[in-house]
Amino acid sequence: MPTEEEVMPVYLFLGFLEGGKTTFIQKTLGDSRFVNGDRTLLLVCEEGEVEFDTTDFEKNNIFLRVIEDIEDLNEDNLNRLVEETGAQRVMIEYNGMWLVNELFERMPEGWMIYQVMFFADSNSFINYNQNMRSLVVDKLNVCELVVFNRIEREGFDKMEFHKIVRGISRRTDIAYEYTDGKAEYDDIEDPLPFDDGSDHFVIADKDFALFYRDICEEMEKYDGKTVTFKSFTMDSPKFPRNAYAVGREIMTCCVEDIQYSWMVAIYDDMPYLIDPRWFEVTAEVKIEKHKLYKKKGPVLYIKKLTPADPPEQKVATFY
Repeated sequence: MPTEEEVMPVYLFLGFLEGGKTTFIQKTLGDSRFVNGDRTLLLVCEEGEVEFDTTDFEKNNIFLRVIEDIEDLNEDNLNRLVEETGAQRVMIEYNGMWLVNELFERMPEGWMIYQVMFFADSNSFINYNQNMRSLVVDKLNVCELVVFNRIEREGFDKMEFHKIVRGISRRTDIAYEYTDGKAEYDDIEDPLPFDDGSDHFVIADKDFALFYRDICEEMEKYDGKTVTFKSFTMDSPKFPRNAYAVGREIMTCCVEDIQYSWMVAIYDDMPYLIDPRWFEVTAEVKIEKHKLYKKKGPVLYIKKLTPADPPEQKVATFY
């Protein structure tokens, strides 16, 4: 574990070509609250029509380097650039066509993501989402804030953009920047369809993906509560006695990313776990450590297990 002195703060800016990343970074580098004398390595992985004005870069200790090939985004090269510039922090304008995980896997030890922002031109974002959804999901999954810019107020459907973001992440903040120079944060409330304030969450088939993400992100909310949902239930010789997997396949963006998303369940009645494997599960949730988790997680103590027909849509989605 690197010490505080060894940590390299990384500010990551995501988005597609002409999405507004360069403009925002330029403004940030002209803000006295950010430009405090620290030596800043600015890595540009995608060059669009807007270019950086480097007039004040030298006096503000800003060192711009361009990385055109993802193969150059490697630990040795990044360490070399830090040593060459004496950088104390890194800003990355990332290529929209590159997967974010490629960067995370290639960062040197000690590099730590401090902030991730995603910028999108409101006039092209819907098209990107329709034709390159896997890349949109890749970016929205990790960002803290998405900024939709160049918005003409007349005819703009905020809900359309809101739903796309919320279908991927409930934690990401959303901001809208209008062509009249004004901006606002998204304040649309998203009550979960299964949360009625009671101690018993009944999950409709179409809402399982939302439920699974919420219980993973906000698990303490479910501690001691009862849940009922339809599950493809599995066991394995590798599992501890009376421990099973309950869950469903979830597709985040495309067929290639479908995976069985499950939770640990405890149940004593062995005969039930014979085909068919689809069940309606009613269980009490406890947030605790278990051998099948790397850390604390939801452990479901099953109260009732009833054989059931598969959902009409076997693979759960967020939309």
